[in-house]
Amino acid sequence: MKNSYQVTGTNANAPFTLKIHRGDGMLLLAMNWRQGKPPRDFVGFAIEYKEPKADRFWPVPNRIGFPGQRKKPTDPMLPSTVAPIQKFRWVHFPWHADKDGQFLYRVTPMFMDKLGTLSRGEPQEASIALMRETVPGKLNVAFTRGYVSSQSFVEKFAPDRKLGSLIPDDAKDGLTFKPTNKKAEEAYKWMGFEARASILDVLDEAIAAKADVRVIAYDFNMPEILSRLERLGKRLKVIIDDSKAKGGGHNAKDSPESVSERRLRKSAGAGNVKRQHMADLQHHKSIAVSGKGVHKVVYGSTNMSWRGFYVQSNNAVIVNSKDAVDDYFEVFENYFSAEAAGDFRDSKVAKGWRDLGLRGLDGKVAFSPHTEENGLLPVVGKDIAKAKSSVLFSLAFLGQMKNGPIGPALGRAIKSRSVFALGIADARVKEGNLGVAVLTADNKKRVVRSSALTGNVPAPFSTEPSGLSGSDGQHRGTRMHHKFVVLDFNTADARVYLGSYNFSEPADTDNGENLVLIKDRTVATSYMIEALRIYDHYRFRSAREDAKGKSRKVLELQLPPKKPSEKPWWQKDWDDPTSRRDRELFA
Repeated sequence: MKNSYQVTGTNANAPFTLKIHRGDGMLLLAMNWRQGKPPRDFVGFAIEYKEPKADRFWPVPNRIGFPGQRKKPTDPMLPSTVAPIQKFRWVHFPWHADKDGQFLYRVTPMFMDKLGTLSRGEPQEASIALMRETVPGKLNVAFTRGYVSSQSFVEKFAPDRKLGSLIPDDAKDGLTFKPTNKKAEEAYKWMGFEARASILDVLDEAIAAKADVRVIAYDFNMPEILSRLERLGKRLKVIIDDSKAKGGGHNAKDSPESVSERRLRKSAGAGNVKRQHMADLQHHKSIAVSGKGVHKVVYGSTNMSWRGFYVQSNNAVIVNSKDAVDDYFEVFENYFSAEAAGDFRDSKVAKGWRDLGLRGLDGKVAFSPHTEENGLLPVVGKDIAKAKSSVLFSLAFLGQMKNGPIGPALGRAIKSRSVFALGIADARVKEGNLGVAVLTADNKKRVVRSSALTGNVPAPFSTEPSGLSGSDGQHRGTRMHHKFVVLDFNTADARVYLGSYNFSEPADTDNGENLVLIKDRTVATSYMIEALRIYDHYRFRSAREDAKGKSRKVLELQLPPKKPSEKPWWQKDWDDPTSRRDRELFA
């Protein structure tokens, strides 16, 4: 199969099938046994890859080894040719994902005899291009990494588990904060991932092209954003949220948003800067650029803040379309001239969807606040209910959706036997948890607790930063900030809803928001992989709660069973209905 989003292995002699799904900066490898069940001596998959124009394969590493292979965090990670991956799907981040050309992957089934000797089975190979743009010339999807609570982050940038050398403890200090970590710039590239690079690139293009720029910002304390906006001078018009909050909101005189307002009034002119909050929040995180050769709009969930770029799981979509830019400029003027939320609700731009103007790609956007008659929550809820194959989501503030159509629609999808549904949502940020809840396909909700990262962590894993608040980094706000739902990713009707929009009643009728709908398998596949990536990351950490105090002191790969009564590592993937659906859907 040749397309931009998926390739398959073609070796008919291999005992398993391979399907590779293309993501942005990452990909998903999915394997399934071709006939019946694997033999009992099957111990996992070795995964190797070769970069474009390279002359050698590199093994994907495994943090977990067989008994005795890796006992502590300082032990070197093991190649999967020695410590196979005991999973039927795996998300991989190639080191140089932005290289042009085909990445060749080789996946090999590994077997172990009674003496512990590994042998290779017949492999599958497949090549896939990881383009810099998701849909070249039209649209690019970009994600932050959202992995400060991860083994990789600890090993690379924070062996002391302290984050204060990289990120300000208090959002108010964001505009003046200076990092002391010697690897700060490397860390920011890693943490901000493609979203940071793509958003900064858009602003740099605007500066170079001397283009006109429109910005609507919610959280706003990033020096590298503010300094670029100042360079635009009077070509910039900007709206900054001024909502109130307990303990000091964006409207406070000393807030970064208010400081940014004063600085931009000097550079852009007082008449080009406005503060507003609609009926509650001006919640956009959007940028539009209109200039010679540059016509781009940035939508998504990524706030222009330290937390938005470097801590939270966020996404951005960059639309390359003059029609979309012209539409945004019109919508912006309606926001800018609105004295109250009702002024915008009653405008023509608040009614229905507006086409993004992407030839050959079905994409559209809508802007809040709407009137109740023009609201889109019922539309989205009905679409979720129509899903035939899968519902994958990553939704901050799902708790706000109890009274609307979205929460119940997701609940019904998770309970459905015909639809595979799972995702991540927010939980209350408080002592003892990370503000992340895992909603599994077996209709269970699990809150990820900080003890999973900091207390009695099994070897060979290290303790991880449990949050971001105060000098010890305990709970600095919401960790999971995505707002997207992917429906039927593996069908011709694949579609994804995304934006700043929280899929809640306030997002629909009170706040300034954008909601984007894209019907395209390449884009839906990218968001599907992101949903799985975040889900797997936190599901692994919540699994210790399921063990009810029986967690192993050392996490190790499972050896082949020695007795008929013992089960192989893969048995659950056949016996458990949810695991079986997972294996079959993605492979």
